Formats: sequence, C-alpha cells, structure tokens
Amino acid sequence: MIMDNQYMIAFLASFLLISALFSFLINWLFLKFSFNLGARDKNDITQQVRWASNVKPAIGGISFFIVFLVSISVIGTLPRVSSSMLDKHLIGIIASSCLGFILGLADDAYNTNPLAKFIIQLSCAFILIISDVYIRVTGNPAFDFMLTTIWVIGLMNSVNMLDNMDAITTTISMSIIIGLISVVAISGNELGTFYLVMLVGVFGALCGFLYFNWNPSRVYMGDTGSQFLGVFLASTSIMFFWDFRDEGSLEFIQMKQFVVPMLFFIVPIIDTTTVTIRRLMRKQSPFVGGKDHITHHLAYLGLSDNMVALILISISLLSLPFVSLIITNIIPWTWHITLASFVYFFVIFIIMQVVYNAGNKKHEEKLKQK
Repeated sequence: MIMDNQYMIAFLASFLLISALFSFLINWLFLKFSFNLGARDKNDITQQVRWASNVKPAIGGISFFIVFLVSISVIGTLPRVSSSMLDKHLIGIIASSCLGFILGLADDAYNTNPLAKFIIQLSCAFILIISDVYIRVTGNPAFDFMLTTIWVIGLMNSVNMLDNMDAITTTISMSIIIGLISVVAISGNELGTFYLVMLVGVFGALCGFLYFNWNPSRVYMGDTGSQFLGVFLASTSIMFFWDFRDEGSLEFIQMKQFVVPMLFFIVPIIDTTTVTIRRLMRKQSPFVGGKDHITHHLAYLGLSDNMVALILISISLLSLPFVSLIITNIIPWTWHITLASFVYFFVIFIIMQVVYNAGNKKHEEKLKQK
C-alpha cells in the first residue's frame, strides 16, 4: 500500500498543513473584504436557530469546497492504480459533494424551498447509488438503496441541524474525519491513499476555518458548509464505516455494520433523534429550526459555548479507540461486543435526555422570572 511509504506519509502531513493554511487565508480574505453571503436580515426566521444573536457571514463552506477541489486536483497527480471502480466511486463522491455544495450555496443566498431542497438531497443519494457507492446490508438492492437514501438525506439534515452554535459542527466533523482516516489507514486498502488525500484536505480546511469559528466566532459555515459536509461524510462513511461485512458469515444482517457508523456519528445521531422525537411529542414539525438541541440545553445549564463544544467533541472522540480495536480485530467481534456497543450508545443517549430535561427545566424557570 502507498500509505506504507514514508514519503507518502510526509506528503499527506504537508498537504494537511497547506490545506489548513489555505483555508485560513480564504476565510481571512473573505472577512477582510466583508463578504456577507448568508448574513441575512436579523429579522429573518432562519436566524432564529442560531444561538448567537448577532448576524455573521456564512462563508466557511466556500473554503471547504475550494480545498476539496484542490484535493481532487492533487489526486490527479498521484501515480494511477488501474481501477475503473476507483474512478466510478470517486466521480460519485465528487459529483454528489458538488451538488450538496450548490444546494447549500443556493440556500444561503435565496433560502431554498424545502421541497426543492429535499429533491436535491434525494438526487445526491441517487448519484451515489448509480456510482456504486451504497450501503450493502442485506444484498437486496431495494432495501439497501432505501437505507442509503435515508443515510444520505438524514446526515445532510443532521449536520445542518447541528450547526447551531459556534464550532460544534466543525469539531464534530473533524472527529468523524479522524475516524475515517484511521479506518482507511488501518484497512490497508491499496486504493486508500486517493481517499486519504480528500479526507486530509477537508480536515485541513476545517482546521483553518476553526480559528474563525471558535467562540466567539466571526464566521459561520452556513448551509454551504453543512450541506457539503453532510453529503461528503455520508458518502465516505458508506465507503469505509459501512464496509465491515464478513462475506463468509451466514448472518443475513450483521450488526457490526451498524455499530461502526453508529459510534462514529454518535453526537449527530443522538441530537437529531432527540430533537425529532421531542418535537413530534409537542406536535411540532421536526424540520423547523429552533433552540431546542442538546447544545442549547447544555448552555441552559450554565455551560459556556466553549465547554459545550469540548464536551461534545470528547463524546465523539471517545468512540475512536474502541472502534479501532474492533476493526483491527484486537477485540474479536462477538455478541458481547455488539451488546456492549449498544449499551454504551444508549447510556450516552439517556445521559443526554437527563441533560436535556434539566436544561429545559432551568430555561423555563428563567422565562417565568422575567
């Protein structure tokens, strides 16, 4: 594998640094010249989902996409491995990510109609499926295609919903990409270096953006960034997180395939599930923004924005060593591991519900005192 070559490791480290500096420069220039894409009028209802009360430009996603395109260009300069499947997969990931970026850009600029937004998200999933980038769980194309569509659309919306407080989506996405890079490196896939370039590039872009997005932030990533990240993380996770299937097993559905992505995406899955269930219980639409996320309720308890970000990034990173031991078979996969994984997930889920209730109670008490 090319990854074993010390020169390639040095190249990836250098590319990470260059990507971070390039992203930093792009965001700095946009801010310097008062680029205000996504900075809608303060009375716009779309601003109500933001924790911060002041309006800031939503330009971070542009830097992600530019660095992503640079990464694609760099891939073109690497020694080619004869694989039509590699090209097919890469084209699907690139095309769907580009469409996600365009959707986010239009949403930041014009506040896209929800139905049109859903159709474009559905198109992103369709592009991945026809590019052979889809979740293989049962071998039944209809079920696997449906699961892939739910995963892609769900993540695009989940990442977008999580972008409600400074640095949250940025840091959580970085932790997920760390997981992806680890899985690619551990897997020993001969074609892994090509995907590593993309992952390292986007990770570097997030690093450069984080300087401006950490509380108190000066810029948001906007839908431009969250929609791009949603489909990018969905597509790459299909390639590497959902790929742990033992073809020799007689099991129709293998739980290992569900456990790996569940643990790596633990924060967005728990947040989206919590918000959706609670809004439905209140007979509210789960698709309308509001300040009722896990992040908000941690803040209602008196935690600073920085503490909220650190807590969630810690939860996200906590899964990394455990999953690494599983995928390297240092910990053999048994039903005990399956049970332990789901118990861990539900323990975190229950803790977040307790936090949610405590924060909600404290918030209501403050409102009554006014």
